[in-house]
Amino acid sequence: MIAAMMLMSMGAFAQNEVGQFTLQPKVGLNISKITGEGLKTTVGLVAGVEAEYGVAESFGITAGLLYSMQGYKAEGADKRSGMDYINIPILAQYYVVKGLAIKAGVQPGFLVRAKYDGNSFSDQCKKVDFSIPVGLSYEYQSFVLDARYNIGLTKTVKDAAEKTKNSVFQITVGYKFAL
Repeated sequence: MIAAMMLMSMGAFAQNEVGQFTLQPKVGLNISKITGEGLKTTVGLVAGVEAEYGVAESFGITAGLLYSMQGYKAEGADKRSGMDYINIPILAQYYVVKGLAIKAGVQPGFLVRAKYDGNSFSDQCKKVDFSIPVGLSYEYQSFVLDARYNIGLTKTVKDAAEKTKNSVFQITVGYKFAL
């Protein structure tokens, strides 16, 4: 009975209260590609932490630090391009109903490494990437399932003839706790 009451109380405090800071370690996967003809999606890891500040009963601001494995596959080949970033998402979250939030913001990303078929091509890539993340999250008993799409704004490859922008769908699961 006591354990059930404790679990129920955890769910009651799942959402931020006004003025409250929370921290959320998270891990998940990216389904990413770079825009352009003949390029297909690839799957990579995303992991990191996000902090949220409760501005109002149904509104919060988050900032995070995520290691994000992005890239693409060339059509008709088994060659994969891996472009790893440290992303800093800054999002506004609006809680539609208890636990369900819609979110949007900005995200600068910093290139850590770029490899194509095992060979480095970091010198051909832009070091900073900007995107607009939009998505939804659902929180239940401090566990948060988050799905977002990062719309790339900047060209990733310096001298590419096409506009090569990141296009990333991201699904993560995290655990949120108050500080």
